[in-house]
Amino acid sequence: MRYLLFLLCCLLAGALQAAPANKAYLSLIIDDLGQSPERDSRTLALPGPVTLAIMPDTPHATDFARQAHKAGKTVILHMPMDPATGPYAWHPGIPIEELARRLNAALAKVPYAAGINNHMGSRMTSQPEPMAWLMGELQRRHLFFVDSRTSAATVAAAKAQDIGLAHVSRDVFLDDVRTPEAITAQLQQGIALARKQGSAVLIGHPYPQTLEVLERELPRLKSQGIEWIPIRQMIAQRGNQAMPAHGSHGRYR
Repeated sequence: MRYLLFLLCCLLAGALQAAPANKAYLSLIIDDLGQSPERDSRTLALPGPVTLAIMPDTPHATDFARQAHKAGKTVILHMPMDPATGPYAWHPGIPIEELARRLNAALAKVPYAAGINNHMGSRMTSQPEPMAWLMGELQRRHLFFVDSRTSAATVAAAKAQDIGLAHVSRDVFLDDVRTPEAITAQLQQGIALARKQGSAVLIGHPYPQTLEVLERELPRLKSQGIEWIPIRQMIAQRGNQAMPAHGSHGRYR
């Protein structure tokens, strides 16, 4: 009997040792690209699978999209939405036909886009009808969607989830406060969230302070037990489910 108990304990100990540790995944998107070759190049030089969100109404959008694609980075369209302005921006009340024309024009300016996320959009992403149309159009084009969640009233991710469109939602903004100390604290918040819920999606901007922090901290992620993954892998990892801050039981509120 003692031998059997000893053997059982050994087997349990071996099983515990063989069990993989809980993974903590992180993905990073940098918005507002295409405005400055200097900032774009510095962002492109960041290590690892940074997703590059390029604005269509910027002077270097097309050239930088091609450069980023050639470098093996994931390019997405950073689509202007109300209260953003400009020739591509979506606003409530614009007919679907005009929204479609603006989307086509924006995608033409950002070649190799694998998906889109919203630039601003606190008012536009709360509109159910155009968001439902957009998700269906992205499904038709085999593009994914990232909800930047610039407003708690967004229905964008919920509409994507309704039709099974590949999508993911942002968890942490890095640089609402543009100081290295605040950005570092936000990055650490993202890391803590990844450990708590298994994954975190971070969005930042090509501000000098943000790039300074990322250049210093990104190479340290692995030693902190964080697995930095491309946005497509994050979408697969989450399986189109809402995180606790975004909904309940995997469904968006």
